[in-house]
Amino acid sequence: KDEAGAPLMLEDILPALTRSPEDEYMRGVIWEAIKASLERLPEAQRDVFVMNEFEDMSFKEISAITGEGINTLLSRKRYAVTYLREQLRELYNQIKEK
Repeated sequence: KDEAGAPLMLEDILPALTRSPEDEYMRGVIWEAIKASLERLPEAQRDVFVMNEFEDMSFKEISAITGEGINTLLSRKRYAVTYLREQLRELYNQIKEK
């Protein structure tokens, strides 16, 4: 959860995009940036983010697989989301400057 207590989801990171060709292109650029950023994360943070966001696993399920506590997993995901937000903010600023 973020500072406001709302769950941290991938949708919170991605800007709202329409289906225009420009937005479709941007979506591709953003996904490439997300993939590259995920590769730079520590493995434990990347794994919990991927399992929760892409594999739709609950923190309880991830805990059963990894043996890690739910609070630890939540913390790792929070770090991953914070990092991804920062990386995407940089991308957004670069795009805006063009």
